[in-house]
Amino acid sequence: MPGKKRPDARKMMELAVEVMKQAVAEPRADGKASPLVGAVLVKADGKVDTASRGELRHGDHAEFTLLERKNRDTRLDGAVLFSTLEPCAPGARHPPKLSCAERIVLARIREVWVGIEDPDPTVDRKGIKYLQDNGVEVHLFDRDLQEVIQEANEDFIDQAEERATAARDAWNAEPIILSGLEEAVASTDLRDLDRESLNAYRAGTGVSQDIAPEELERRLVQQGLLREQEGALVPTGYGLLLFGKEPRLAIPQAGLLGTIHYPDGTEEPRDFDGPLVSAPEQAIQWLKDKLPNPIDRTGARRRLRDDVLFELLREGIVNALVHRDYGIAGAKCQLIARPDKLVVMSPGLPVAPITLEQLQVFDAPMLSRNPLLHFVFGKMALAEERGLGLKSMKLRASDAGLPLPAYSYKAPYVVLTVFRSAEAAFLEERSGILEQLTDPEREGWNWMVTREVITTAEYQEVMSLPNRTAKNHIRKLKELGLLKPIGAARASRYKVVRS
Repeated sequence: MPGKKRPDARKMMELAVEVMKQAVAEPRADGKASPLVGAVLVKADGKVDTASRGELRHGDHAEFTLLERKNRDTRLDGAVLFSTLEPCAPGARHPPKLSCAERIVLARIREVWVGIEDPDPTVDRKGIKYLQDNGVEVHLFDRDLQEVIQEANEDFIDQAEERATAARDAWNAEPIILSGLEEAVASTDLRDLDRESLNAYRAGTGVSQDIAPEELERRLVQQGLLREQEGALVPTGYGLLLFGKEPRLAIPQAGLLGTIHYPDGTEEPRDFDGPLVSAPEQAIQWLKDKLPNPIDRTGARRRLRDDVLFELLREGIVNALVHRDYGIAGAKCQLIARPDKLVVMSPGLPVAPITLEQLQVFDAPMLSRNPLLHFVFGKMALAEERGLGLKSMKLRASDAGLPLPAYSYKAPYVVLTVFRSAEAAFLEERSGILEQLTDPEREGWNWMVTREVITTAEYQEVMSLPNRTAKNHIRKLKELGLLKPIGAARASRYKVVRS
Protein backbone atom coordinates (compact mmCIF):
# COMPACT_ATOMS: atom_id res chain seq x y z
CA MET A 1 0.00 0.00 0.00
CA PRO A 2 2.27 2.84 -1.27
CA GLY A 3 2.04 5.96 0.83
CA LYS A 4 -0.20 4.27 3.36
CA LYS A 5 0.61 3.02 6.80
CA ARG A 6 0.74 -0.77 6.86
CA PRO A 7 -1.70 -2.47 9.24
CA ASP A 8 -0.41 -3.97 12.47
CA ALA A 9 -0.26 -7.58 11.27
CA ARG A 10 -0.24 -9.16 14.73
CA LYS A 11 -3.22 -7.07 15.84
CA MET A 12 -5.21 -8.04 12.73
CA MET A 13 -4.32 -11.73 13.15
CA GLU A 14 -5.59 -11.62 16.73
CA LEU A 15 -8.76 -9.85 15.56
CA ALA A 16 -9.36 -12.54 12.93
CA VAL A 17 -9.05 -15.23 15.62
CA GLU A 18 -11.59 -13.43 17.80
CA VAL A 19 -13.98 -13.08 14.84
CA MET A 20 -13.48 -16.79 14.11
CA LYS A 21 -14.98 -17.61 17.49
CA GLN A 22 -18.24 -15.97 16.37
CA ALA A 23 -18.66 -18.31 13.38
CA VAL A 24 -22.10 -19.93 13.11
CA ALA A 25 -22.16 -23.69 12.61
CA GLU A 26 -24.35 -25.02 9.84
CA PRO A 27 -27.36 -27.12 10.95
CA ARG A 28 -26.47 -30.57 9.61
CA ALA A 29 -28.45 -33.75 10.11
CA ASP A 30 -25.33 -35.87 9.62
CA GLY A 31 -23.56 -34.26 12.57
CA LYS A 32 -20.52 -33.22 10.58
CA ALA A 33 -18.56 -30.28 11.96
CA SER A 34 -18.37 -26.93 10.20
CA PRO A 35 -15.10 -24.98 10.24
CA LEU A 36 -14.82 -21.91 12.41
CA VAL A 37 -13.42 -19.16 10.19
CA GLY A 38 -12.81 -15.47 10.74
CA ALA A 39 -11.68 -12.89 8.20
CA VAL A 40 -10.50 -9.29 8.51
CA LEU A 41 -10.20 -6.82 5.63
CA VAL A 42 -8.01 -3.74 6.05
CA LYS A 43 -8.83 -1.30 3.26
CA ALA A 44 -6.41 1.13 1.67
CA ASP A 45 -7.89 4.01 3.70
CA GLY A 46 -7.27 2.09 6.95
CA LYS A 47 -10.89 1.13 7.59
CA VAL A 48 -11.41 -2.41 8.91
CA ASP A 49 -14.25 -4.83 8.14
CA THR A 50 -14.72 -8.31 9.60
CA ALA A 51 -16.77 -11.39 8.80
CA SER A 52 -17.15 -14.90 10.16
CA ARG A 53 -18.36 -18.04 8.45
CA GLY A 54 -22.16 -18.23 8.44
CA GLU A 55 -22.48 -14.71 9.86
CA LEU A 56 -25.21 -13.62 7.42
CA ARG A 57 -26.30 -16.97 5.96
CA HIS A 58 -25.57 -20.58 6.90
CA GLY A 59 -22.62 -21.99 5.00
CA ASP A 60 -21.37 -18.72 3.51
CA HIS A 61 -17.58 -18.56 3.64
CA ALA A 62 -16.13 -15.71 5.67
CA GLU A 63 -14.24 -14.32 2.68
CA PHE A 64 -17.41 -14.44 0.53
CA THR A 65 -19.36 -12.56 3.18
CA LEU A 66 -16.60 -9.97 3.48
CA LEU A 67 -15.97 -9.41 -0.23
CA GLU A 68 -19.37 -10.01 -1.83
CA ARG A 69 -21.95 -9.15 0.81
CA LYS A 70 -20.23 -6.34 2.71
CA ASN A 71 -17.95 -4.81 0.06
CA ARG A 72 -19.40 -5.79 -3.31
CA ASP A 73 -19.35 -2.20 -4.63
CA THR A 74 -16.13 -1.14 -2.92
CA ARG A 75 -12.77 -0.82 -4.67
CA LEU A 76 -10.38 -3.03 -2.74
CA ASP A 77 -7.12 -2.21 -4.54
CA GLY A 78 -4.42 -2.02 -1.88
CA ALA A 79 -6.49 -3.83 0.75
CA VAL A 80 -4.98 -6.53 2.97
CA LEU A 81 -6.95 -9.66 3.93
CA PHE A 82 -6.45 -11.81 7.02
CA SER A 83 -8.24 -15.20 7.11
CA THR A 84 -7.91 -17.91 9.74
CA LEU A 85 -8.33 -20.70 7.13
CA GLU A 86 -6.71 -21.04 3.72
CA PRO A 87 -9.08 -19.60 1.08
CA CYS A 88 -10.69 -22.36 -0.96
CA ALA A 89 -9.10 -22.98 -4.36
CA PRO A 90 -10.74 -23.08 -7.81
CA GLY A 91 -12.94 -26.16 -8.09
CA ALA A 92 -13.72 -26.30 -4.37
CA ARG A 93 -17.26 -24.93 -4.84
CA HIS A 94 -20.10 -26.13 -7.08
CA PRO A 95 -20.04 -24.31 -10.45
CA PRO A 96 -20.80 -21.57 -11.26
CA LYS A 97 -19.75 -20.43 -7.78
CA LEU A 98 -16.29 -18.89 -7.60
CA SER A 99 -13.79 -20.01 -5.00
CA CYS A 100 -12.65 -17.58 -2.31
CA ALA A 101 -9.15 -17.52 -3.83
CA GLU A 102 -10.61 -16.47 -7.20
CA ARG A 103 -12.71 -13.75 -5.55
CA ILE A 104 -9.61 -12.39 -3.79
CA VAL A 105 -7.69 -12.18 -7.07
CA LEU A 106 -10.63 -10.56 -8.88
CA ALA A 107 -10.94 -8.01 -6.07
CA ARG A 108 -7.29 -7.04 -6.81
CA ILE A 109 -6.22 -7.70 -3.26
CA ARG A 110 -2.47 -8.15 -3.37
CA GLU A 111 -1.62 -9.22 0.19
CA VAL A 112 -3.21 -12.06 2.18
CA TRP A 113 -2.39 -13.51 5.60
CA VAL A 114 -3.47 -17.14 6.11
CA GLY A 115 -4.04 -18.84 9.45
CA ILE A 116 -3.83 -22.57 8.72
CA GLU A 117 -3.86 -24.64 5.55
CA ASP A 118 -6.95 -26.41 4.33
CA PRO A 119 -6.80 -29.63 6.39
CA ASP A 120 -7.69 -31.94 3.52
CA PRO A 121 -4.38 -33.35 2.19
CA THR A 122 -5.46 -33.39 -1.45
CA VAL A 123 -6.44 -29.70 -1.58
CA ASP A 124 -4.05 -28.46 1.11
CA ARG A 125 -1.96 -25.41 0.03
CA LYS A 126 -3.66 -25.17 -3.38
CA GLY A 127 -5.61 -22.05 -2.43
CA ILE A 128 -2.31 -20.51 -1.33
CA LYS A 129 -0.62 -21.57 -4.56
CA TYR A 130 -3.42 -20.08 -6.67
CA LEU A 131 -2.98 -16.75 -4.88
CA GLN A 132 0.80 -16.84 -5.29
CA ASP A 133 0.52 -17.78 -8.97
CA ASN A 134 -1.67 -14.72 -9.49
CA GLY A 135 0.70 -12.24 -7.90
CA VAL A 136 -0.73 -12.17 -4.38
CA GLU A 137 1.82 -11.87 -1.57
CA VAL A 138 0.96 -14.56 1.00
CA HIS A 139 2.05 -14.63 4.65
CA LEU A 140 1.19 -17.00 7.48
CA PHE A 141 -0.16 -16.27 10.94
CA ASP A 142 2.21 -16.54 13.89
CA ARG A 143 2.67 -20.09 15.14
CA ASP A 144 0.94 -19.54 18.50
CA LEU A 145 -2.19 -18.27 16.77
CA GLN A 146 -2.09 -21.15 14.30
CA GLU A 147 -2.25 -23.54 17.25
CA VAL A 148 -5.28 -21.67 18.64
CA ILE A 149 -7.04 -22.00 15.26
CA GLN A 150 -6.22 -25.71 15.03
CA GLU A 151 -7.53 -26.39 18.52
CA ALA A 152 -10.78 -24.54 17.83
CA ASN A 153 -11.27 -26.55 14.62
CA GLU A 154 -10.21 -29.95 15.93
CA ASP A 155 -13.48 -31.71 15.03
CA PHE A 156 -13.59 -30.18 11.56
CA ILE A 157 -9.96 -31.07 10.85
CA ASP A 158 -10.55 -34.69 11.91
CA GLN A 159 -13.47 -34.97 9.47
CA ALA A 160 -12.00 -32.88 6.64
CA GLU A 161 -10.76 -35.74 4.50
CA GLU A 162 -14.16 -37.46 4.20
CA ARG A 163 -15.97 -34.16 3.65
CA ALA A 164 -13.65 -33.03 0.88
CA THR A 165 -13.60 -36.46 -0.77
CA ALA A 166 -17.40 -36.53 -0.92
CA ALA A 167 -17.44 -33.00 -2.34
CA ARG A 168 -14.83 -33.79 -5.01
CA ASP A 169 -16.87 -36.77 -6.20
CA ALA A 170 -19.79 -34.44 -6.95
CA TRP A 171 -18.18 -32.50 -9.82
CA ASN A 172 -15.15 -32.34 -12.06
CA ALA A 173 -12.92 -29.36 -11.37
CA GLU A 174 -9.79 -28.12 -13.07
CA PRO A 175 -7.07 -29.35 -10.68
CA ILE A 176 -4.36 -27.17 -9.21
CA ILE A 177 -1.08 -29.07 -9.27
CA LEU A 178 1.48 -28.58 -6.52
CA SER A 179 3.84 -31.24 -7.83
CA GLY A 180 4.29 -33.59 -10.77
CA LEU A 181 4.20 -36.37 -8.15
CA GLU A 182 0.41 -36.05 -8.20
CA GLU A 183 0.39 -37.63 -11.65
CA ALA A 184 0.40 -41.37 -12.43
CA VAL A 185 3.86 -42.85 -12.96
CA ALA A 186 4.30 -44.43 -16.37
CA SER A 187 5.25 -48.11 -16.63
CA THR A 188 4.18 -48.91 -13.06
CA ASP A 189 1.25 -50.81 -11.59
CA LEU A 190 0.00 -52.12 -8.25
CA ARG A 191 2.66 -54.86 -8.22
CA ASP A 192 5.27 -52.15 -7.61
CA LEU A 193 3.79 -51.34 -4.20
CA ASP A 194 4.94 -52.94 -0.96
CA ARG A 195 1.97 -54.68 0.65
CA GLU A 196 3.44 -54.65 4.15
CA SER A 197 3.73 -50.86 4.08
CA LEU A 198 0.23 -50.50 2.67
CA ASN A 199 -1.15 -52.71 5.45
CA ALA A 200 0.61 -50.57 8.03
CA TYR A 201 -0.99 -47.48 6.49
CA ARG A 202 -4.42 -49.15 6.48
CA ALA A 203 -4.03 -49.93 10.17
CA GLY A 204 -2.98 -46.34 10.87
CA THR A 205 -6.09 -44.96 9.22
CA GLY A 206 -8.33 -47.28 11.22
CA VAL A 207 -9.54 -49.24 8.20
CA SER A 208 -10.51 -52.80 9.08
CA GLN A 209 -8.34 -55.65 7.87
CA ASP A 210 -11.57 -57.22 6.56
CA ILE A 211 -12.14 -54.46 4.04
CA ALA A 212 -12.29 -55.65 0.42
CA PRO A 213 -9.16 -54.88 -1.63
CA GLU A 214 -11.21 -52.85 -4.12
CA GLU A 215 -12.54 -50.65 -1.30
CA LEU A 216 -9.00 -49.92 -0.07
CA GLU A 217 -7.95 -49.12 -3.64
CA ARG A 218 -10.91 -46.75 -4.00
CA ARG A 219 -9.77 -44.87 -0.91
CA LEU A 220 -6.22 -44.68 -2.21
CA VAL A 221 -7.56 -43.17 -5.43
CA GLN A 222 -9.52 -40.57 -3.45
CA GLN A 223 -6.42 -39.72 -1.44
CA GLY A 224 -4.31 -39.14 -4.53
CA LEU A 225 -2.08 -42.19 -4.10
CA LEU A 226 -3.49 -44.12 -7.08
CA ARG A 227 -4.91 -42.97 -10.41
CA GLU A 228 -7.10 -44.73 -12.93
CA GLN A 229 -5.39 -44.89 -16.30
CA GLU A 230 -6.72 -46.77 -19.32
CA GLY A 231 -8.92 -48.92 -17.11
CA ALA A 232 -6.15 -49.86 -14.66
CA LEU A 233 -5.02 -48.41 -11.33
CA VAL A 234 -1.54 -46.89 -11.42
CA PRO A 235 0.47 -45.43 -8.50
CA THR A 236 0.96 -41.68 -8.53
CA GLY A 237 4.40 -40.32 -7.78
CA TYR A 238 3.36 -39.80 -4.16
CA GLY A 239 1.96 -43.33 -3.92
CA LEU A 240 5.16 -44.79 -5.35
CA LEU A 241 7.36 -42.69 -3.07
CA LEU A 242 5.46 -43.70 0.04
CA PHE A 243 4.83 -47.38 -0.65
CA GLY A 244 6.92 -48.40 -3.66
CA LYS A 245 9.22 -51.41 -3.38
CA GLU A 246 11.89 -49.57 -5.37
CA PRO A 247 10.68 -46.02 -6.00
CA ARG A 248 14.10 -44.87 -7.22
CA LEU A 249 13.66 -46.89 -10.40
CA ALA A 250 11.05 -44.35 -11.53
CA ILE A 251 11.94 -41.40 -9.26
CA PRO A 252 15.76 -41.28 -9.03
CA GLN A 253 15.79 -38.54 -6.37
CA ALA A 254 13.77 -40.69 -3.94
CA GLY A 255 15.19 -42.39 -0.86
CA LEU A 256 17.71 -41.58 1.84
CA LEU A 257 21.49 -41.99 1.53
CA GLY A 258 23.27 -42.79 4.79
CA THR A 259 26.98 -42.60 5.62
CA ILE A 260 28.76 -43.27 8.91
CA HIS A 261 32.18 -41.66 9.33
CA TYR A 262 34.05 -43.62 12.01
CA PRO A 263 36.77 -42.08 14.21
CA ASP A 264 39.49 -44.15 12.47
CA GLY A 265 38.69 -42.46 9.14
CA THR A 266 36.74 -45.35 7.60
CA GLU A 267 33.25 -44.96 6.19
CA GLU A 268 30.20 -47.16 5.89
CA PRO A 269 27.42 -46.29 3.39
CA ARG A 270 23.84 -47.52 3.39
CA ASP A 271 21.02 -46.60 1.01
CA PHE A 272 17.43 -46.64 2.23
CA ASP A 273 15.64 -46.82 -1.11
CA GLY A 274 12.49 -48.79 -0.32
CA PRO A 275 9.12 -47.36 0.80
CA LEU A 276 9.55 -43.83 2.15
CA VAL A 277 7.45 -44.67 5.22
CA SER A 278 10.02 -47.30 6.25
CA ALA A 279 13.16 -45.19 5.85
CA PRO A 280 13.23 -43.26 9.18
CA GLU A 281 12.98 -46.29 11.45
CA GLN A 282 15.38 -48.31 9.30
CA ALA A 283 17.94 -45.50 9.43
CA ILE A 284 17.67 -45.04 13.18
CA GLN A 285 18.01 -48.78 13.83
CA TRP A 286 21.06 -48.90 11.54
CA LEU A 287 22.78 -46.17 13.54
CA LYS A 288 21.89 -47.76 16.86
CA ASP A 289 23.36 -51.07 15.68
CA LYS A 290 26.53 -49.53 14.24
CA LEU A 291 27.44 -46.64 16.52
CA PRO A 292 28.87 -47.02 20.00
CA ASN A 293 26.63 -45.62 22.68
CA PRO A 294 27.00 -41.88 22.14
CA ILE A 295 26.49 -41.14 25.83
CA ASP A 296 27.39 -43.14 28.93
CA ARG A 297 24.36 -44.98 30.30
CA THR A 298 25.39 -44.93 33.97
CA GLY A 299 22.43 -42.85 35.08
CA ALA A 300 18.84 -42.02 34.24
CA ARG A 301 19.79 -38.55 32.98
CA ARG A 302 22.37 -40.08 30.63
CA ARG A 303 19.83 -42.56 29.31
CA LEU A 304 17.38 -39.72 28.67
CA ARG A 305 19.95 -37.80 26.64
CA ASP A 306 20.79 -40.90 24.62
CA ASP A 307 17.12 -41.54 23.83
CA VAL A 308 16.43 -37.90 23.00
CA LEU A 309 19.41 -37.74 20.66
CA PHE A 310 17.83 -40.37 18.43
CA GLU A 311 14.36 -38.83 18.81
CA LEU A 312 15.72 -35.54 17.47
CA LEU A 313 17.42 -37.33 14.61
CA ARG A 314 14.28 -39.31 13.76
CA GLU A 315 12.19 -36.13 13.64
CA GLY A 316 14.84 -34.50 11.45
CA ILE A 317 14.81 -37.42 9.00
CA VAL A 318 11.00 -37.37 8.77
CA ASN A 319 10.99 -33.61 8.14
CA ALA A 320 13.68 -33.99 5.48
CA LEU A 321 11.76 -36.68 3.59
CA VAL A 322 8.34 -35.06 3.90
CA HIS A 323 9.24 -31.43 3.21
CA ARG A 324 12.03 -31.72 0.64
CA ASP A 325 11.68 -30.28 -2.85
CA TYR A 326 11.26 -33.37 -5.04
CA GLY A 327 11.54 -31.14 -8.10
CA ILE A 328 15.33 -31.01 -7.52
CA ALA A 329 16.06 -34.19 -9.41
CA GLY A 330 19.82 -34.31 -8.93
CA ALA A 331 19.80 -34.31 -5.11
CA LYS A 332 18.76 -36.88 -2.50
CA CYS A 333 18.11 -36.66 1.22
CA GLN A 334 21.25 -37.59 3.13
CA LEU A 335 22.05 -38.79 6.64
CA ILE A 336 25.65 -38.34 7.81
CA ALA A 337 26.89 -39.64 11.17
CA ARG A 338 30.15 -38.25 12.54
CA PRO A 339 31.76 -38.83 15.93
CA ASP A 340 30.58 -35.46 17.25
CA LYS A 341 27.37 -34.79 15.34
CA LEU A 342 24.57 -36.21 13.19
CA VAL A 343 23.62 -34.35 10.01
CA VAL A 344 20.46 -34.55 7.89
CA MET A 345 20.41 -32.86 4.47
CA SER A 346 17.16 -32.08 2.65
CA PRO A 347 17.07 -30.63 -0.89
CA GLY A 348 15.36 -27.27 -1.33
CA LEU A 349 14.83 -24.12 0.71
CA PRO A 350 11.69 -24.00 2.89
CA VAL A 351 8.49 -23.50 0.89
CA ALA A 352 7.47 -19.84 0.63
CA PRO A 353 6.56 -17.90 2.66
CA ILE A 354 8.48 -19.85 5.37
CA THR A 355 12.08 -18.67 5.70
CA LEU A 356 15.31 -20.33 6.77
CA GLU A 357 15.57 -17.79 9.58
CA GLN A 358 12.26 -19.02 11.02
CA LEU A 359 13.56 -22.60 10.95
CA GLN A 360 16.73 -21.51 12.73
CA VAL A 361 14.79 -20.19 15.72
CA PHE A 362 12.34 -23.16 15.68
CA ASP A 363 9.41 -20.81 15.12
CA ALA A 364 8.43 -21.48 11.51
CA PRO A 365 4.68 -21.30 10.83
CA MET A 366 2.90 -24.50 9.82
CA LEU A 367 2.94 -25.13 6.08
CA SER A 368 3.60 -28.37 4.19
CA ARG A 369 5.45 -28.49 0.88
CA ASN A 370 4.07 -31.99 0.26
CA PRO A 371 0.78 -32.16 2.22
CA LEU A 372 -0.06 -35.69 1.10
CA LEU A 373 3.26 -37.05 2.36
CA HIS A 374 2.74 -35.31 5.69
CA PHE A 375 -0.80 -36.68 5.94
CA VAL A 376 0.29 -40.28 5.39
CA PHE A 377 3.23 -40.02 7.80
CA GLY A 378 0.89 -38.51 10.39
CA LYS A 379 -1.69 -41.29 10.00
CA MET A 380 1.09 -43.85 10.54
CA ALA A 381 2.30 -42.01 13.67
CA LEU A 382 5.61 -41.32 11.93
CA ALA A 383 5.24 -37.55 12.08
CA GLU A 384 3.93 -35.28 14.78
CA GLU A 385 0.95 -33.01 14.40
CA ARG A 386 1.42 -30.52 11.64
CA GLY A 387 4.08 -27.99 12.54
CA LEU A 388 4.74 -29.32 16.05
CA GLY A 389 7.89 -31.25 15.12
CA LEU A 390 10.10 -28.16 15.28
CA LYS A 391 8.61 -27.10 18.58
CA SER A 392 9.11 -30.53 20.14
CA MET A 393 12.71 -30.74 18.87
CA LYS A 394 13.56 -27.55 20.71
CA LEU A 395 11.81 -28.54 23.93
CA ARG A 396 13.13 -32.11 23.99
CA ALA A 397 16.74 -31.07 23.41
CA SER A 398 16.55 -28.40 26.10
CA ASP A 399 14.90 -30.69 28.66
CA ALA A 400 17.52 -33.40 28.08
CA GLY A 401 20.44 -30.98 28.43
CA LEU A 402 21.54 -31.39 24.81
CA PRO A 403 22.64 -28.48 22.59
CA LEU A 404 19.81 -27.21 20.45
CA PRO A 405 20.00 -28.55 16.89
CA ALA A 406 21.03 -26.05 14.22
CA TYR A 407 19.60 -25.35 10.75
CA SER A 408 21.74 -23.93 7.94
CA TYR A 409 21.70 -23.84 4.15
CA LYS A 410 24.34 -25.29 1.84
CA ALA A 411 22.93 -25.13 -1.68
CA PRO A 412 20.79 -26.95 -2.56
CA TYR A 413 20.31 -28.45 0.91
CA VAL A 414 18.71 -27.33 4.14
CA VAL A 415 21.07 -28.88 6.69
CA LEU A 416 20.01 -29.97 10.17
CA THR A 417 22.82 -30.69 12.62
CA VAL A 418 22.11 -32.61 15.82
CA PHE A 419 25.04 -32.16 18.20
CA ARG A 420 26.23 -34.95 20.46
CA SER A 421 27.97 -32.61 22.92
CA ALA A 422 28.32 -28.91 23.75
CA GLU A 423 31.81 -28.89 22.22
CA ALA A 424 30.39 -30.12 18.93
CA ALA A 425 28.15 -27.05 18.65
CA PHE A 426 30.92 -25.07 16.94
CA LEU A 427 32.29 -24.72 13.48
CA GLU A 428 35.76 -26.26 13.31
CA GLU A 429 37.42 -22.88 12.80
CA ARG A 430 35.92 -21.65 16.10
CA SER A 431 36.86 -24.66 18.21
CA GLY A 432 39.75 -22.80 19.85
CA ILE A 433 37.31 -20.48 21.61
CA LEU A 434 36.46 -23.11 24.20
CA GLU A 435 40.10 -23.30 25.25
CA GLN A 436 39.80 -19.74 26.52
CA LEU A 437 37.11 -20.69 29.03
CA THR A 438 37.75 -21.69 32.62
CA ASP A 439 36.11 -24.88 33.90
CA PRO A 440 33.21 -22.96 35.58
CA GLU A 441 32.71 -20.87 32.42
CA ARG A 442 32.68 -23.96 30.25
CA GLU A 443 30.16 -25.60 32.58
CA GLY A 444 27.99 -22.51 32.19
CA TRP A 445 28.35 -22.63 28.39
CA ASN A 446 27.38 -26.30 28.35
CA TRP A 447 24.08 -25.26 29.92
CA MET A 448 23.61 -22.23 27.67
CA VAL A 449 23.76 -24.22 24.42
CA THR A 450 20.60 -26.03 25.51
CA ARG A 451 18.76 -22.68 25.30
CA GLU A 452 18.00 -20.19 22.58
CA VAL A 453 17.94 -17.14 24.86
CA ILE A 454 19.22 -16.73 28.42
CA THR A 455 18.99 -14.00 31.05
CA THR A 456 21.52 -12.96 33.66
CA ALA A 457 19.14 -13.78 36.50
CA GLU A 458 18.33 -17.21 35.05
CA TYR A 459 22.01 -18.05 34.57
CA GLN A 460 22.84 -16.93 38.10
CA GLU A 461 20.09 -19.10 39.58
CA VAL A 462 20.73 -22.24 37.52
CA MET A 463 24.50 -22.20 38.09
CA SER A 464 24.19 -21.07 41.77
CA LEU A 465 26.59 -18.18 41.23
CA PRO A 466 26.94 -14.80 42.90
CA ASN A 467 25.54 -11.99 40.77
CA ARG A 468 28.95 -10.47 40.03
CA THR A 469 30.41 -13.83 38.96
CA ALA A 470 27.45 -14.54 36.68
CA LYS A 471 27.86 -11.12 35.05
CA ASN A 472 31.60 -11.71 34.56
CA HIS A 473 30.94 -15.05 32.85
CA ILE A 474 28.37 -13.47 30.55
CA ARG A 475 30.63 -10.54 29.72
CA LYS A 476 33.46 -12.88 28.70
CA LEU A 477 31.18 -15.09 26.62
CA LYS A 478 29.81 -11.98 24.94
CA GLU A 479 33.35 -10.78 24.12
CA LEU A 480 34.14 -14.19 22.60
CA GLY A 481 31.08 -13.94 20.36
CA LEU A 482 29.17 -16.74 22.11
CA LEU A 483 26.41 -14.46 23.38
CA LYS A 484 24.68 -11.60 21.60
CA PRO A 485 22.78 -8.95 23.60
CA ILE A 486 19.10 -8.57 22.82
CA GLY A 487 17.73 -5.05 22.95
CA ALA A 488 19.49 -2.12 24.61
CA ALA A 489 23.21 -2.00 25.38
CA ARG A 490 22.57 -2.83 29.03
CA ALA A 491 20.26 -5.70 28.16
CA SER A 492 20.06 -8.67 30.49
CA ARG A 493 18.79 -11.01 27.74
CA TYR A 494 21.23 -12.73 25.41
CA LYS A 495 20.89 -14.87 22.31
CA VAL A 496 23.10 -17.98 22.39
CA VAL A 497 25.37 -18.09 19.32
CA ARG A 498 26.18 -21.64 18.34
CA SER A 499 27.65 -22.59 14.98
